[in-house]
Amino acid sequence: MIAVLFPGQGAQKPGMLEPWLAHADVAAHLRELSEATDTDVVAHGTVSDADTIRDTAVAQPLLVAAGLATARAVLDGAIPGLVAGHSVGELGAAALAGVVSEAEAMRLVTVRAQAMAAAAAAAEPTSMAAVLGGVEQDVLDRLEQLGLTPANMNGGGQIVAAGSKAGIEALAAEPPARTRVIELQVAGAFHTSYMEPAVAALAEAAHSVAPVAPATALLSNADGAEVADGPDALARIVRQVANPVRWDLCQARMLDLGVTGIIEVAPGGVLTGLAKRSLKGVPAVALTSPDDIPAARELLEQHA
Repeated sequence: MIAVLFPGQGAQKPGMLEPWLAHADVAAHLRELSEATDTDVVAHGTVSDADTIRDTAVAQPLLVAAGLATARAVLDGAIPGLVAGHSVGELGAAALAGVVSEAEAMRLVTVRAQAMAAAAAAAEPTSMAAVLGGVEQDVLDRLEQLGLTPANMNGGGQIVAAGSKAGIEALAAEPPARTRVIELQVAGAFHTSYMEPAVAALAEAAHSVAPVAPATALLSNADGAEVADGPDALARIVRQVANPVRWDLCQARMLDLGVTGIIEVAPGGVLTGLAKRSLKGVPAVALTSPDDIPAARELLEQHA
């Protein structure tokens, strides 16, 4: 079974869409997706610098558009056995599974991105940091001591902490034993209670959407569960804005369901990197340019 995975915020890179514009179908698809939002994803994916695309309001629509356009280019109408997305990637995964249309996904991600940026700006100074290595319980205990949230449980010895800027600085100054702490360049404490105002904004926007049951297995960031009901899938995506991402449980569920190959849509690399630790031996292709399409299609044919 092939799993198609959508990366989350932080995976974006300057110029990441440049090679894809040489692929006529992908270029046309990206332009269509841009028209469904007020973000010019083509421009931001080609000429915008790192600081510009770090902006939450830019990064999230850019990532969903890149994921959808490159997924369609590889699949060419085929339906993967499973889809999942990390954080904002859940919206791309939901669209690929047919829960919402691509245009609806782009409208929702625009609201999500702008609301999360606004929530971060309105809160006290907040931040996030990756905690690598150590004993999981020791890391969780240290985060609790500092009033921080394990916002991303990524598996493979990686936990992303989020909360007050002061708490993140204290974590970096006195990290748990045998860990390395890397503060992330983000606008705020995503997937924590600081994002509750964004949940309300996204929930209101979601009222105009009529989600349907997914056409294939769709995993939820909340608990790794396979979600078979459209309204439930969308409600989970809305709530996830202010709750931790359990990518560790998503990966465990992939193994339970018999995933034997992974295709990570553009800008690929982050999730396939995590899979090397948590899904050892499962072959994977990360899409970074059209040159990766043949390998992805070969994997799809071998593991369909």
